[in-house]
Amino acid sequence: MRVVVTGAGGMVGQAVSQYCESSGDQVFSYDRQSLNIADRILVEATLEKDRPDAVINCAAWTDVDGCEFDPARAHAVNATGPENLANASSRVGAVLVTISTDYVFDGRKEGFYTQRDAPNPESVYGVSKLEGERRAQLAHARTIIVRTGFVFGPGGKNFLSTVLDRARRGEELRAIGDAYGTPTYSRHLAMRLRELAQMDLPGFFHVVNAGEGASYEEFARAALKTAAYPLVSVATVTMGSLHRPAPRPKNSRLRCLLSEALGLEPLPSWLEALRDFAAADTNKVEIAASS
Repeated sequence: MRVVVTGAGGMVGQAVSQYCESSGDQVFSYDRQSLNIADRILVEATLEKDRPDAVINCAAWTDVDGCEFDPARAHAVNATGPENLANASSRVGAVLVTISTDYVFDGRKEGFYTQRDAPNPESVYGVSKLEGERRAQLAHARTIIVRTGFVFGPGGKNFLSTVLDRARRGEELRAIGDAYGTPTYSRHLAMRLRELAQMDLPGFFHVVNAGEGASYEEFARAALKTAAYPLVSVATVTMGSLHRPAPRPKNSRLRCLLSEALGLEPLPSWLEALRDFAAADTNKVEIAASS
């Protein structure tokens, strides 16, 4: 396939570019500097030039609190951006796979969110991502929406990398004990994104690693154990005690109703994925927007 990957400088974008290249695809990778997806004219010109079979959109503004203070930028990147890619993909005959988030849900449900659950985002970030889903689907019939969350993997620096860095320095560790999600390994996510692009079946997919999910605290403790810091203590904090600007769902665990029906194998468990990642590189761990 000829594949355009946007947001290729980020954690997921890097994983997608690498996996597609290793699968024999001709990959056109664009980071934020080389392709601003909010720029309609540039997006159209880029896709006209590359003529891809598939576009995998990993570009987003995932600073949840930052979005709260700058809604215009959030909507430009997270809503208008996917719409621009959808319109341009339609013109060149490419399937569009665009990544959305577990933050489109309000977190009040017990158990897992599936495609049957109605989104109800409470943050500017979540609202902008939901709008991006809707605009992309309206613009291009061959649009695949992939919701995911608690993404970890090589590249970047965020929640888990901070935990491990602090553990190495002997600093105090804190992690939220009352917010839950389904961890997802970026390399496994990349594999499924390409698989969905090949299937070319429009709709919504929830893509996460198998398992019952975890709180940030449980995820941090598992990472410390995997990275050989089992004796490091972790102080439990509540989400409300942090007083962060943007509201976040307390439960954003995801499950897919379509994958098994379509013959897609479940991704490995997140604990297995964490072990695989730690074995490859224990120095780089990131958790994306959900942090």
